[in-house]
Amino acid sequence: MFDNLSNRFDGIFKRIRGKGRLTEADVDEVLKEIRTALLEADVNVSVVRNVVARIREGAIGIESSKALDPSQQVIKLVNQELTNILGGETLKITYASRPPTVVLMAGLQGSGKTTNSAKLAKWFKSQGRHPLLVGADLQRPAAVEQLRTLGRQIDVPVFSDPSDPVTTAVRGLAEARRLGKDVLIVDTAGRLSIDDEMMAQIRQISDQITPNYTFLVIDAMTGQDAVNVAEAFHNTLQIDGVILSKLDGDARGGAALSVKEVIGRPIAFASTGEKLDAFEQFHPDRMAGRILGMGDMLTLIEQAEQAFEKDAAEEAATKLLDGEFTLDDFLEQMQSLKKMGPLGGLMGMMPGMPKELKNAKIGDDELKPVEAIIRSMTKEERRKPEIINGSRRQRIATGSGRSIAEVNRLVKQFGEMQKMMKRMGGMTAGKKGKRKMSSMAGLGGLGAAGLPGQGGGFGDGLGGGAPGGGFPGFPPSR
Repeated sequence: MFDNLSNRFDGIFKRIRGKGRLTEADVDEVLKEIRTALLEADVNVSVVRNVVARIREGAIGIESSKALDPSQQVIKLVNQELTNILGGETLKITYASRPPTVVLMAGLQGSGKTTNSAKLAKWFKSQGRHPLLVGADLQRPAAVEQLRTLGRQIDVPVFSDPSDPVTTAVRGLAEARRLGKDVLIVDTAGRLSIDDEMMAQIRQISDQITPNYTFLVIDAMTGQDAVNVAEAFHNTLQIDGVILSKLDGDARGGAALSVKEVIGRPIAFASTGEKLDAFEQFHPDRMAGRILGMGDMLTLIEQAEQAFEKDAAEEAATKLLDGEFTLDDFLEQMQSLKKMGPLGGLMGMMPGMPKELKNAKIGDDELKPVEAIIRSMTKEERRKPEIINGSRRQRIATGSGRSIAEVNRLVKQFGEMQKMMKRMGGMTAGKKGKRKMSSMAGLGGLGAAGLPGQGGGFGDGLGGGAPGGGFPGFPPSR
């Protein structure tokens, strides 16, 4: 998502980069292109008009700063504006003083409401909470059974009652109190389109259980229609926040960039994939940075901290900094890395990544050649790659089904990573410094991994694939 918009902005900024000053004609041209880019992304027309007007107002004094050149100032203005229309600040969940904290889920049929109810429950579990799911969608066949199946996958109980949706929600609240659950998530029925019966039903449920949060689930793929849906639900329920589903799909981004300005409520969470853990809090400033190609290292590090066991990560960091990190350790970190999701998504969070890599559909298959090479080595060779001579390289290449050049490249890049991390070890004193490195221990392996190049051969690795940049901390091998 946002790939087209990101590419458009990149082209706009390239044309003004390096200019000593921007004339009024330059500013008009930039604003015209920004307006076109936003409209092509299916952003609401009134939102586009307001955004362009605010950027124009900010651009009036664009020559007043001597710290930034004009193009940097334009980027700063656009970044601020994108952050604002995406919500400004991250929604902070405040829990009820008398549990449970009640969350009502609303949305049209097909928006992903039931799946996102389970994802939200899993997220609350990660925050140390004990949720209960309530299946109040008695309209759609098998909706409750779907919720029960998802509940079993995340080890969260599901309550439902075959009577009617309002009674189910009320009894679910009583059940949560009986069981001592501190979060209650109520999944409600949707329709293919908004109708009076659906709105009346969800209004009754809301009146009976008085939710602390009402979240509207919107399919990010629906574009402008999503804004109309948001307005209709907000007028009925007073929405507290939006959950964007299918944010990883081939959507233009109009819903995400319009909903806050139209209904005055932020995007609270985003679903970034089909798996139940592909769900995260929505950070407007970080998303704005991704759109403008600035990366999102904070989210990347947070995902790493979740994917890598704390003790194992700290042990790996210590080995890295002490120069004792082996290919066995590297292989173990690669397995944990897969838990962070598709590698193509990780590329979009890295600052300075070229669009070829950022937009690449990189999956687990691209790591298999690296695994095959390492698994074809003896235990001693994994511990001391420097002993791998010509005959050993031939044996490893034959055993892994890869070429000798690929074996050479991996060994060389791994050696460079070891040397650099040992140098960093001298600058990172004490446990505090090593803890900072632990969240990056597994990520660092990407720089030495070497992914297949676009021509199908074994590439220079992610570190080497980024001209002028590369993965943070890991220089390309040349």
